[in-house]
Amino acid sequence: MAEVVKRRKKVLPAKVHANREITPGVFALEVEKLSDFIPGQVIAAAMHADDDLRLYSIASGVDQPFLRILFDVKPEGQLTPPMSKLKAGDTLYISAPFGRFTKTPEGAWWIATGTGIAPFISMAESEEFAHRTLLHGARFLNQFYYSDLFKEKMGSNYLRFCTAESSEDVVSGRLTTFLKESNNILPERKYYLCGNANMVVEVRDLLLNRGVPFEHIIAEIYF
Repeated sequence: MAEVVKRRKKVLPAKVHANREITPGVFALEVEKLSDFIPGQVIAAAMHADDDLRLYSIASGVDQPFLRILFDVKPEGQLTPPMSKLKAGDTLYISAPFGRFTKTPEGAWWIATGTGIAPFISMAESEEFAHRTLLHGARFLNQFYYSDLFKEKMGSNYLRFCTAESSEDVVSGRLTTFLKESNNILPERKYYLCGNANMVVEVRDLLLNRGVPFEHIIAEIYF
């Protein structure tokens, strides 16, 4: 998500386990897990202990021996270009996990775009997916990160929406169009939104206009 942390947090060195480019410019970085976490939480990260910190959602299961984050490289960024070059044995400084984008109830809808899928990867790999529905929007088919995981875990409750390419098991068009036309927007349901600011604001306003209470919309914005 790469939001700058305004309040300084304590960070500790964590050894890199692996760093894979899963699609052009998007990396899955696995580092030493220094403490337990709740699926949906974030960490603050930096290349050096006194650098500005950036926030990233955890994208790994609670029982895995490492902590994974997803990030896309911003050429003008201070952290993602050097972070993309990390290799096994290198060091990344990370904070203890924190955040409240957690404990989604049964019946919840998860709504994500791009690398905003990260917290839902953590939830699925931690076996917290039963009776949830995931809507994932992307421009290209290779941007449905960890789709095999969600197909296996969630089956027909995993819906993908693609605007620039087509595939047999993917809905052509925008995720927001589906939401506008859906007859299944229930005000008592909880909706968890994670992705870029434009998507989060658009979906939030759409849900509010459909009668969903503000407190039933939980959002995490990626920058």
